[in-house]
Amino acid sequence: MKIRRLLLLACCAVAACSTPIPGGKKSDEVGKQTNEIGKKTNEKVGSSNSFTLNGYKRELAQRISERNSGKVYTDRPQALLRSVVVLKYTMNADGKLLRSDVLRSNHDKVTENIALASISNAAPFPKPSSLLVKNGKLEITETWLFNDDARFQLRTIAQPQMTE
Repeated sequence: MKIRRLLLLACCAVAACSTPIPGGKKSDEVGKQTNEIGKKTNEKVGSSNSFTLNGYKRELAQRISERNSGKVYTDRPQALLRSVVVLKYTMNADGKLLRSDVLRSNHDKVTENIALASISNAAPFPKPSSLLVKNGKLEITETWLFNDDARFQLRTIAQPQMTE
């Protein structure tokens, strides 16, 4: 147990000493390329810098929001939401999406489909830390908060809801 802690501490120290690349991109990350009809083409994604599940969930929420920016609202969620959709998605140790399922919903098929599509649009994901992967897989649960116009925020990075 002490060896794991020392290894984790050493990794954190090394990560803290890294020099950021101008533009905020990782050196091993290649930007998303699209063809004329907007489909993703060969995309290589780097590894995550997060060693905790909450940190990795924040990275994923940012990635999902960025990849689906036209469907995300930036203001505070309205007081009475149109829909709340909870998804569970599973990825392998390389960040490849294996499965996504609706865990909870108000049966609004439009918002369910938007949530499921947003996961697919954001895949592949940054490679998670080996500390987070169990049996070659990592399961994440996330909540989509939908306004009346069917735009969403993810609960992990959402602003506080408005009051009535």
